[in-house]
Amino acid sequence: MSALFEPFTLKDVTLRNRIAIPPMCQYMADDGMVNDWHLVHLASLARGGAGLVVVEATAVSPEGRITPGCAGIWSDAHAQAFVPAVKAIKAAGSVPGIQIAHAGRKASANRPWEGDDHIADGNPNGWDTIGPSPIAFGANLPKVPQEMTLEDIARVRQDFVDAARRAREAGFEWIELHFAHGYLGQSFFSEHSNQRTDAYGGSFENRSRFLLETLAAVREVWPENLPLTARFGVIEYDGRDEQTLTESIELARRFKDGGLDLLSVSVGFTIPDTHIPWGPAFMGPIAERVRRETGLPVTSAWGFGTPQLAHAAIESRQLDLVSVGRAHLADPHWPYFAAKELGVDRASWTLPAPYAHWLERYR
Repeated sequence: MSALFEPFTLKDVTLRNRIAIPPMCQYMADDGMVNDWHLVHLASLARGGAGLVVVEATAVSPEGRITPGCAGIWSDAHAQAFVPAVKAIKAAGSVPGIQIAHAGRKASANRPWEGDDHIADGNPNGWDTIGPSPIAFGANLPKVPQEMTLEDIARVRQDFVDAARRAREAGFEWIELHFAHGYLGQSFFSEHSNQRTDAYGGSFENRSRFLLETLAAVREVWPENLPLTARFGVIEYDGRDEQTLTESIELARRFKDGGLDLLSVSVGFTIPDTHIPWGPAFMGPIAERVRRETGLPVTSAWGFGTPQLAHAAIESRQLDLVSVGRAHLADPHWPYFAAKELGVDRASWTLPAPYAHWLERYR
């Protein structure tokens, strides 16, 4: 038996294997409302056999969208639009998760295949952005965000709380706070994007405050028996990696003390000028260090898309779950492919009968 196909239990939720599908933005929503595209996409992924399917970054407010095509959950109607997809994921044997997010200064952008840049000022499809400080990301995202007031901070924190409540009412059983990739949570933590002089900027404690307060507020409304997780960029690859990683691990310890159940370990992406060592499973050793020094279960993405690498990451205890994204877009039945590659017996994986009959009969 490959470790990749062992069940994984977190709180009252048990995944049928250690394969997770991470959030992958589709940019196909209409004013934040998910539709048939998302239903077919998510149901297909779940039928492929992964233990966990996490819905794409879902904005907690209209201003929190990355693009006009991003999914949202800022109203009860938006939450109800997810219900058919949630039911389809469960019916296929996967656990339905959702990532709730606010894009901060990276918001109001064109979809990737339409420029992947800030929507021009004056274009009615765009909107004003906000952030901890009036500092633009730069490169293709030059828009300077409005510095958030204390009232803005309290409002956005409540937006996360309301989004978490709606997610549970829609039937999601796993939630992930998006504190990574240069979006709002990450930008509060990073000195690159946060130059405030009040209680939310400057020191490590102050730069951590928005993230910890948001976690605590969501913890109050999210059921204690269901996993509360976060995606967090622990390293920037900006030349001061050890300092950032040390601070990030300390913050992750505080996440755990505040009720976090698992951390999805990622890169900060707070500035464009970095030197990321892209390569197969390059985040594995970083994730293992976070796991070892915090005691938190971890997952990570970025290059674990071959069965051998995914198996090795679990077998060596670098990861508790392996997040496989793009490989699932290429083959929604990637777990079936992985099982065959790893010599896993049929009892350890599942396929819908209409697929299993033909694939197994003629393989």
